[in-house]
Amino acid sequence: MKKWLAAGVMVLVLAGTLFLPGCARKDSAVKITLNEVAHSIFYAPQYVAIEEGYFAEEGLDLELVNGYGADKTMTAVLSGEADIGFMGAEASVYAYLEGAEDPVINFAQLTQRAGNFLVSREPMEDFQWEDLKGQEILGGRKGVVHILM
Repeated sequence: MKKWLAAGVMVLVLAGTLFLPGCARKDSAVKITLNEVAHSIFYAPQYVAIEEGYFAEEGLDLELVNGYGADKTMTAVLSGEADIGFMGAEASVYAYLEGAEDPVINFAQLTQRAGNFLVSREPMEDFQWEDLKGQEILGGRKGVVHILM
């Protein structure tokens, strides 16, 4: 009987040391720096979550930084200034091709839209994509296409 009692106590002690620490309240939040390429309406749900304290409720101390461009955001991630960077995948490709020793991992379709807009100087009634044929295309930078109409 003593052997069974000792074995039962050992199981309870082992279970307590393995599982109960996960139930304890965390007194310190995990610090995360998020560098986004630009403030955008596409990130509106994130801004609401920050303002409503949803990250803090989950034990995350989120610092939001505006990177003012994918190159600066990528630099912040590669240098360790930021833990997460919101930017297009082209910045990761460029960094990889330049020989980054520890390439970043991309997560696609964060916003479900690319954030690109087609703008015309003049109103175009009943616009069709075929209307762009023969128009001059200007590149703002590698990976980005602007259409001059």
